[in-house]
Amino acid sequence: MEAEEGEEYLFKIVLIGDSAVGKSNLLSRYARNEFSANSKATIGVEFQTQSVDINGKEVKAQIWDTAGQERFRAVTSAYYRGALGALVVYDISRRSTFDSVRRWLDELTTHCDTTVVRMLVGNKCDLENIREVSVDEGKQLAEEEGLCLLETSALDATNVKTAFEIVIKEIYNNVSKKVLDSESYKAELSVNSVNLVNGNDASKQAPNKYSCC
Repeated sequence: MEAEEGEEYLFKIVLIGDSAVGKSNLLSRYARNEFSANSKATIGVEFQTQSVDINGKEVKAQIWDTAGQERFRAVTSAYYRGALGALVVYDISRRSTFDSVRRWLDELTTHCDTTVVRMLVGNKCDLENIREVSVDEGKQLAEEEGLCLLETSALDATNVKTAFEIVIKEIYNNVSKKVLDSESYKAELSVNSVNLVNGNDASKQAPNKYSCC
């Protein structure tokens, strides 16, 4: 997937999680800076393409939003293929959606044919007054599963851009590493490698709602 000069990278990222956790609004907030309080349940799959500049390279993320309802499972299972990144979303105000996270992670592992950068997203952190899942619980699950955790709000845009761009940059790092390894640059890579996830400003912006393993 290494791009020649003048070409671009294209990474496929999937949004997964139970119905009504806010996947569609996370995507619309990131891609178009829009939020709809009356958004309808996604039927099947939809996607948006977003461009990001990383180290002078144009990276395009094709972000897929899938229906969370069980009746659309046959549709969603096919779209995992080729995904390089995934945001696993739960609603901090609905514990049942948090309890489903491991099932979604299992499904991701079952259907993906590539190494996937995974992030755990606790959405709707603006609903602090009716929170059912604590930050510590989210961090514990993230640590157990080897994930990053970021709490977001599609309503007020908290950490939305950060969540997507952490995943995109980490995919870019992985792809770049594979290319360098294949060209026998392992020694140089080990000296110069930078973990963009751990170094992201999100840890400063939201210290209580961010954890990366």
